[in-house]
Amino acid sequence: MEVDLLNADNLVMPRSTRREVFLFTLIRTVINSGYRLVYPFLPLFAAGMGVSLEQMGLAFSIRSVLGAVSPFVASIADTYGRKKGMLLGLFLFWLGCLSSVISPTFLGFVIGSSIVVVGNGVFIPSMQSYLGDRVPYESRGRVLAITELSWALGFILGVPLLGFLLKTYNWWTPSIALSIAGFILLLCLWYFIPSDSHSRYRGLSLLSNFKLIIRVGPVVIGLVTAFLFTTSNEVINLVFGQWIRDNFGLAFETLTLASVIIGSSELASEFLSAIFLDRVGKLRTLFLSLALNTISVVLLAMSGNSFTLALICLAFFYISFEFALIALMTYMSEIFPAARATVLAVTVAMFSMGRLGGSLVGPGLYRSGFWFSCLTSVFLNLAAFVLFFVFLKRTKPILAV
Repeated sequence: MEVDLLNADNLVMPRSTRREVFLFTLIRTVINSGYRLVYPFLPLFAAGMGVSLEQMGLAFSIRSVLGAVSPFVASIADTYGRKKGMLLGLFLFWLGCLSSVISPTFLGFVIGSSIVVVGNGVFIPSMQSYLGDRVPYESRGRVLAITELSWALGFILGVPLLGFLLKTYNWWTPSIALSIAGFILLLCLWYFIPSDSHSRYRGLSLLSNFKLIIRVGPVVIGLVTAFLFTTSNEVINLVFGQWIRDNFGLAFETLTLASVIIGSSELASEFLSAIFLDRVGKLRTLFLSLALNTISVVLLAMSGNSFTLALICLAFFYISFEFALIALMTYMSEIFPAARATVLAVTVAMFSMGRLGGSLVGPGLYRSGFWFSCLTSVFLNLAAFVLFFVFLKRTKPILAV
């Protein structure tokens, strides 16, 4: 029986909006393919550039710092329009990919990947604000979950293809394919997406937008939560490819298989999010996801020499993280509509800061033992859980969302 997620229950979308959601999902699939490629094949990238795991961790730290500036750029979507924000984000992605092709060095990789992260940080909140202006909050979780299918599709489709180019040629060949795809999608975005009308907040400056959102307590709590559980994810995310290689001595093909399995699991979670997120509730989903993520990390640390168990734990680790991310982003999209793009942009920036924190401590923790990485991840998840739980106890009227 075919499931039409866009026309399920109380959500019936015009054909033009359906096309827009499809285009947004395609764009994000390409972006996420490039973003996620490095993680499973981190040893190959490091070897290709002749650098160590610690140096790669430093590269991730630099790109995360630069990615954190995205709110200063992405709030353009509140000031000048959502479409301009999306165009700028996709242009930066294309420019970042092109930079790695023009300068195929470790420095070129750092600069190019940093620009890609900034572009991603601009595109996502601009796109989510565009949809937030058009889709009621009661049904928005499903729509945002559909666009989040790109996170898994990038791992299932994009990573194996780009990984093949990486193994067959060299580490910067995937950037050629990504820059070509990015340019084509940039033209499609410019042509097919209509310019959005001016809002009554359009005259506010960047500083005014930030002053607005930092006065809203729930926004601040949500931002800290985003930082904590993203740091927790990155501590494992950064080293799992190296851990699989060290612990099981596996080859490129097996790392590719692991990527496909993880991506398939995430795809299933995103379909489930699209179906159940609005029914179960955004905050309740966030709590359950954090709990499952913590359990999966504990079991991962206990997996021993079982590659099958390790893959299962990693699958649930990424499934639960994706649930939590979608739930939090949907919640943040309505917490302060007066500056929706700015709120979402700062949320994405906190994700970048979380990845910065994870990349700074991840390699060092792994050198001390994978158990240290897992314990740190568990601690950060529990901190996020307790923080948001205390917040909820004090704000019971919002439990329904």
